[in-house]
Amino acid sequence: MQGTISCTRNYNMNTVGESLPPLTLKTQENGESVRTLVEENAVIVIGRRGCCMCLVVKRLLLGLGVNPAVLEIDEEREEEVLSDLEKIGVHGGGETVKLPAVYVGGRLFGGLDRVMATLISGELVPILKEVGALWL
Repeated sequence: MQGTISCTRNYNMNTVGESLPPLTLKTQENGESVRTLVEENAVIVIGRRGCCMCLVVKRLLLGLGVNPAVLEIDEEREEEVLSDLEKIGVHGGGETVKLPAVYVGGRLFGGLDRVMATLISGELVPILKEVGALWL
């Protein structure tokens, strides 16, 4: 006679990336602090504080094994940071940046729509490996 044994396990779903606080933005001239954050992190998600789309991008990247840096912007600093991000741009400036903005390898990658599109097409993982955000 055979029976079944039921076993349940409780897993802590908090990942290492979620335990880290968002980055803080130090005030410097000419957007150097924003530029430094973008250049020093393989993947950085920049969005408004409490933005649900920023959370979706972060969760998606965490699910792939990437631990992105996250910069949450307060409403009063949004215009300043956006103008600094537009100066960084892909080809030296002039590009319109919308939040949430994802920078990969120091360059503007896009927003949630671009991240989702490249994930679905299978292009996202090789890009993340190329910049050193994924090792496997």
